[in-house]
Amino acid sequence: MKKNILIIFSFLLISTLSFAQDVATDSTGVKEKDKPVRSPFESGYLIDAQTTVIPNVNTLEAVIQHKFGTTENGRSDLWGIYAPGSNIRVGLNYVPFKNFQIGAGITKKNMASDLSAKWTIFQQTRKNTFPVAIALYGNVAIDGRNISAFESGQVRVGTHQQLFNKFQFPDRLSYFSQLIIGRKFTDWLSVQAGVSFTHYNSVGVQYDHDKVGVHFNGRIKVSPQGSIIFNYDEPLKIKEISEQIEWTNHPKPNLSVGYEISTSTHAFQIFLGTANGLLPQDNIMWNQNDFNEQQWSIGFNITRLWGF
Repeated sequence: MKKNILIIFSFLLISTLSFAQDVATDSTGVKEKDKPVRSPFESGYLIDAQTTVIPNVNTLEAVIQHKFGTTENGRSDLWGIYAPGSNIRVGLNYVPFKNFQIGAGITKKNMASDLSAKWTIFQQTRKNTFPVAIALYGNVAIDGRNISAFESGQVRVGTHQQLFNKFQFPDRLSYFSQLIIGRKFTDWLSVQAGVSFTHYNSVGVQYDHDKVGVHFNGRIKVSPQGSIIFNYDEPLKIKEISEQIEWTNHPKPNLSVGYEISTSTHAFQIFLGTANGLLPQDNIMWNQNDFNEQQWSIGFNITRLWGF
């Protein structure tokens, strides 16, 4: 199953790139440089997702991401604002080279610290010399909780063995890597699709260490500064990488919709979504909120850019 998914995704990528045209020429036959499209997205963040957008070189970006508790109790806890389970992340990103960004952040849930990198390999061009944008994103997160939060403080060696090692620093680590393909179809519509791989070094015996996910998100621009935004993440059931006999704790899909207001240096997004995590591996591996049971959370993202 995993192999089939990778083959299909590779085929779609190659098929898309095969439509790329030669470098445009003017009326005299002289080759013109095809420039990247303007603002396929207003920010590098789209609710819980990354976009292919990276700011200019030597740009510093500050990020605040916040989610309240779930809305299932209605007005008794003001639709999640007073509810337990809120989460916040504060981060900084910097662009040292063209189309390459590094970042770091801290998150309330699990007292996590994370390091990340994003590289936009290809940018979509205005005359379709290259019809899509392609980016790679990855991060590593460190669970900062006290060792008492990790059950017995021991880690089982192997899936079917009853041998245990003492909990060590590498057991705190989790990883997320993603391939993102995006296209700005019109001035008002941009969409992205992606595939990801998540790995946790240490999990409970009833969970898997690895998950493959597929992603779809986009924006519909409704005014010069406003857009409707959406995001969907689906953890896949792939038996070949599962350590479980039955799917008893498989994570739920993450569905979010919201509204974005942006300027040249700011972006503000407010949204309603199911997952309460702020790190992508958290949402792919652990989300148990179900949108059919009104387990939604109100959240917002704020980004601010400084050029140097």
